[in-house]
Amino acid sequence: MNKVLKKFCEIFGYKLLEKNYIKNKQFLFYKSDLNLNKIIENLIKNKQIKNLIQIGANDGKSFEELNILIKEYQIKSLLVEPIKENFELLKKNYEGFENVILENSALSVNNEILFMYKVNPCYYHKYGEFIKAIPSFDRKHLTKHGVRSGHIIKELVNQITFLELFLKNKIRNLDLLFIDAEGYDCEIVNNFFLVSKMRPVIIFEWIHGKHQEFKDIVEKISDENYFIFPVNHDLICFPKEKNFHLKIN
Repeated sequence: MNKVLKKFCEIFGYKLLEKNYIKNKQFLFYKSDLNLNKIIENLIKNKQIKNLIQIGANDGKSFEELNILIKEYQIKSLLVEPIKENFELLKKNYEGFENVILENSALSVNNEILFMYKVNPCYYHKYGEFIKAIPSFDRKHLTKHGVRSGHIIKELVNQITFLELFLKNKIRNLDLLFIDAEGYDCEIVNNFFLVSKMRPVIIFEWIHGKHQEFKDIVEKISDENYFIFPVNHDLICFPKEKNFHLKIN
């Protein structure tokens, strides 16, 4: 690696990563025996997850850890997805599954999510399949994924708070809160603790959070008496009062 370039980047607070580090990490991501699917399935088999809420359900199929498990084990599930195009596909994917309730809204803290940014469907062919899964309240979230500015549009969305969601669906207990909110995850987790005394396993994507926000929420989760451990791009938070046994094979 060019030492001058490396030093220059460090001056401005950036760090260049070795190419082999990135390739090796990606390889381990797909080959690791400790993955999210196995952990969740293990909890289901031990009857520690009988119901769940998923924030950011997408189409229920693409890049989806929970889809097969919800169907196979008939987990009582409330799936929240704000983007209308994705929501219509979500309805088709879970058609006939009476254990699943769908909500076409954005989980919003203090009613602050009025619209979301997404790629104009006319330009889907210019990107990979992942592009349908990254709508965000933050326009920069799309541009840092390589989306051209002219390919981004806004979509008005319905919004719902946790309290409204709980009341609407008569939720009094919760075993798993699964969040994939493309940069809004930390705010959602923090708000959950503010409005609820329930003690679910919490899983959320950590890689898009701003450092201080992420640091604050990790401290908050720890103060709430949770075990914390990362698995690939996600952070798993497990209440310390519950027994946790993980069987790999």
